[in-house]
Amino acid sequence: MTTLTEVPEAAAARETPARRRRRVDRLPYLLLLPALVIIGVLLLWPLGQVVAMSFYRLNSVRQLRGDREWPWVGLGNYADILSDPFFLTVLRNTVLFAAANVLLTMILGTLVGLLLNRLGRKMATFVASCVMLAWATPALTGTIVWKWIFDDTSGLVTWLFNALPDGLSNGLFGRSDWTGYGWFNSPLLFFAILTLVVVWHSFPFIAVSVLAGLKSVPSELHEAARVDGASPWRVFWKITFPLLRPVFGILIVLSTIWDFKVFTQQFVLAGGTQDRPTFMLAIYSYAEAFSPPPKYGLGAAIAVILTLILLVVTGFYVRMVLRQEDES
Repeated sequence: MTTLTEVPEAAAARETPARRRRRVDRLPYLLLLPALVIIGVLLLWPLGQVVAMSFYRLNSVRQLRGDREWPWVGLGNYADILSDPFFLTVLRNTVLFAAANVLLTMILGTLVGLLLNRLGRKMATFVASCVMLAWATPALTGTIVWKWIFDDTSGLVTWLFNALPDGLSNGLFGRSDWTGYGWFNSPLLFFAILTLVVVWHSFPFIAVSVLAGLKSVPSELHEAARVDGASPWRVFWKITFPLLRPVFGILIVLSTIWDFKVFTQQFVLAGGTQDRPTFMLAIYSYAEAFSPPPKYGLGAAIAVILTLILLVVTGFYVRMVLRQEDES
């Protein structure tokens, strides 16, 4: 006679391996469900709202609150943006800025990573801790510090240039009194300072990532190359770089994504949205949406264009990660 306690055991015994496998395969998705819900609420829903707003002409807060109708313009906002010559200027600024920052960040981060790999354990820990302070500093806080450094009256850079001998300062720069000099007034100088701020904040991540990759390179390869008389430059390009090519590829893609959407540093250094010649896509979208008179639909369309560009770059990143997993 079968007891009640034997029924579940008998049912479990009759369960087929395929059914048990399907039940186990669903477990990871169930575990990911809470995170997916949070991502959907915090990211996908606002993104959907921005995409929807880009198809309407929205010029007042009352429209956003639902007190007034949303006039449908279809692709009109996109047509206005793409036909505006200023958009090409903004896109050029964004691409050139991102390219320069990615290049400088990769070079400086790689050099620091190579240095950390050559140092002893205690010194490497000390230097890495100091370097990571820049990465740990919030973008807003770090940018405010840099703006103080370049202050036109009491900044450190102004003080250093005033400390130069008059003959040397006049011979090199054509002036001896730097008090009141607007370091952020020239677009070229502004982008140079902005690049300095962004590279300072970004290179520690590259350095630590390169260091982690260097730890995976067998030391026997470097030792054999040195025995054969290879120079450090040749060792890097013939051994280190080929082995770390997947790491460098991923870091370049990530840096491109981050540099394309720089906003905080530019907004703080420029003191708002008045300096239009230095606009890039992120601050261009903000200025069109919130500067009077507000054009929320136009700003949303610019944000969608920036998102599409970043999605293309992200596609390359995902493809690179999958290829790296297949090779491993």
